Amino acid sequence: MGAMFRSEEMALAQLFIQPEAAYFAISELGEAGCVQFRDLNENVNAFQRKFVSEVRRCDEMERKLRYIETEVKKDSVNIPDGSELPKAPNPREIIDLEAHLEKTEGDIKELSESAVNLKSNFLELTELRHVLEKTQVFFNEQDEANGMDTAHKALIPEDHNVSIRGRLGFVAGVINRERVPAFEKMLWRISRGNVFLRQSEIERPLEDPQTGNEHYKTVFVAFFQGEQLKTRIKKVCAGFHASLYPCPSTLIERNDMLKGVRTRLEDLNLVLNQTKDHRQRVLVSVAKELQNWSVMVSKMKAIYHTLNLFNMDVTKKCLIGECWVPCNDIPAVQKALAEGSTASALYTIITFPFLFAVMFGDSGHALIMFLFGLWMILSEKKLGPQKKSEIFNIFYGGRYIILLMGLFSFYTGLIYNDIFSKSINIFQTRWYVNTTSFNPDEEVDEIEFIPKANFIGEPYYFGIDPVWQPASNKIIFLNSYKMKLSIIFGVLHMIFGVIVSISKKYSSIILEFLPQIFLLLLLFFYLVIMMFMKWLWYSGTLDGWDPNVVNKHGSSCAPSVLIYFINMMLLSSSDANEGCDVYMFDNQRLIQFVLVAAAFVCIPVMLLGKPIYIMCSRKNQPPKPVNNKSNGDVNQGMELDEVSNADIKEVSSTTHDEGGHH
Repeated sequence: MGAMFRSEEMALAQLFIQPEAAYFAISELGEAGCVQFRDLNENVNAFQRKFVSEVRRCDEMERKLRYIETEVKKDSVNIPDGSELPKAPNPREIIDLEAHLEKTEGDIKELSESAVNLKSNFLELTELRHVLEKTQVFFNEQDEANGMDTAHKALIPEDHNVSIRGRLGFVAGVINRERVPAFEKMLWRISRGNVFLRQSEIERPLEDPQTGNEHYKTVFVAFFQGEQLKTRIKKVCAGFHASLYPCPSTLIERNDMLKGVRTRLEDLNLVLNQTKDHRQRVLVSVAKELQNWSVMVSKMKAIYHTLNLFNMDVTKKCLIGECWVPCNDIPAVQKALAEGSTASALYTIITFPFLFAVMFGDSGHALIMFLFGLWMILSEKKLGPQKKSEIFNIFYGGRYIILLMGLFSFYTGLIYNDIFSKSINIFQTRWYVNTTSFNPDEEVDEIEFIPKANFIGEPYYFGIDPVWQPASNKIIFLNSYKMKLSIIFGVLHMIFGVIVSISKKYSSIILEFLPQIFLLLLLFFYLVIMMFMKWLWYSGTLDGWDPNVVNKHGSSCAPSVLIYFINMMLLSSSDANEGCDVYMFDNQRLIQFVLVAAAFVCIPVMLLGKPIYIMCSRKNQPPKPVNNKSNGDVNQGMELDEVSNADIKEVSSTTHDEGGHH
């Protein structure tokens, strides 16, 4: 940093970054906080820049985070401060974070919708309970005025209400308290005073399921006479957003309905409490990561916004940017760029060509492949704009990999001494026949090479001795050599791949990573160990001149590792030549049995462990409320049986019905 009262000496720098390393490099520069970029695309619309789709993805994730934060604050859940701010996520973590945010948003929305539906049912049942309780006095007064016994009065059919003199229809419901004066005045106007309105206030406020606000409401019963007046009253109720509920005429029916409503209210209240607890647990777990998620998304959006300030060069191989940097911070900027480039290195760029070369070890064919890849790279300016076939597009897209494959295969071909399936004799063979050095260029019948009898003692300087070309045991030697190399590198590559794919979740480590790594180590890595043991413990130089004398560590007693492995998996014993040991070391069969048993234990854990864990974790969670009205619908069980001693009809079970008549 510069002096406190002096300006910092600045330098205008130009950055050249590969597209693959641009994200990581800008992330490191952002953490350093010592660079200010210039916009090289001032004339380009914001929606036409290269990384506009990535910025939109970040905007969508920010929207989801805002919604989650709103829901967390709505329930007064504390959002803890993070101990340290996380870095920008890598591309793989971005996909996981995006999927996790989408799942979290969906779960919270589902919980919110279920809670709203349950609260709506609870509100309707609560209002119906108040209607049944508070209108009891009104019906008693009317029944006394009509001179009828309330307990034994039957329900009169609706079409007889108007024809029977003195019989009044009624509409019962609930309305907001502040609307009652206007509601009463409107009813008086439309009926010219022919509507008798009775009302009773609900003492406690009722919560609105949509907004969460509390409103004071009033229960009302409007008595009328005539179908035309009934239609007008219903229209007025709809205009004032009054909720109408069915209300039986007899005391017995009202008591039965009230008892059923109270029972459903208790059940629904229990479900609401379970839903609230589950929502609270979800929001508490989300609140712990909310700040980290917000920081990660903000940094990711800032990175792509900064990359939109860069310009693409004509070859589209790198991004070019300009920035102001304090002269004292130039080394820090260079270090950040180096770390960003290192973070974007892909293992497959090296491992795949290397493994390919181990299998395809032919220098002649490898040279052709190398030249083909080099031609595509040198001619990419010419080949790039051209329209090519689908197959050639695949080759062109992998031109750098093809170049490396040819280069690596050329090297392994020299190691195998294989050029178009032929060998070359550069340093002269180290084998002899009948005390004379063998010349592989001469045409002779196939002979079998015995290390003790035919080997001079000094190894061939580079690669495999060309004398193996005419040997009768060539296939046994070379195929075993190449196969063992392929197995060794393949097993190491699989172990490396499993280690790279390790997750941060404990469940994934215990139920996925450990069974996989143990299975590889117990079976295939043990196979690799047996190969090295065979190379170290058995040698052709230990064979004696007398064929009747057998050395237990000579070439004749060297076991077949492949047969060992097959018998190990089949849990069967191995055979050995006369005078040789069956196994390479003591207790080998017992150890192999333990390894196979442990490996078979890993298989069900690897295949079934994670699914069973997910199923058990879901069972331990409280059930999510179903998005329906089966847990307290006011329509449930509202139909009344017919009364046998009167010509009646069933009370309508519709939630907002006009009510019964008598």
